[in-house]
Amino acid sequence: MKFACLLALLGLFPSLAQADIYKAVDADGHVTYSSAPIKGGKRVVLTPLPASTPHVRSRASPQDFPKVSQETQKGRDDTRRKILEDELRLEAGLLNEATQSESEASRKVAKDDEKIKALSKQVELHQRNINALKIELSKLK
Repeated sequence: MKFACLLALLGLFPSLAQADIYKAVDADGHVTYSSAPIKGGKRVVLTPLPASTPHVRSRASPQDFPKVSQETQKGRDDTRRKILEDELRLEAGLLNEATQSESEASRKVAKDDEKIKALSKQVELHQRNINALKIELSKLK
């Protein structure tokens, strides 16, 4: 409750929230800004930004603006639609090709994984056989 009252009071006095800004440049050229005075610094005077009014655009076209007939505009719209449809078909074809290439690559990797698994199983089999033979040889003394 106290915080809300303090906030309301500060809102009534915006000039209390304004602070001075100080700028200092050291020997190496580094610039430091502060709200407290800095040794060797100077107070920066800020001018308020001009208030801007929103730009209202009129709906009407200027009198000398070039106009085209409805037939010409329809032809332009039809041409644009055809260009966009052609691009869409081209992109769909490229997507299909990329999808097929990706599938083939993943199948190839899967086949390689299967080959690696088969080779790993052969290595394990040979290792077990060697261990079994060593055990049998150790029993022969």
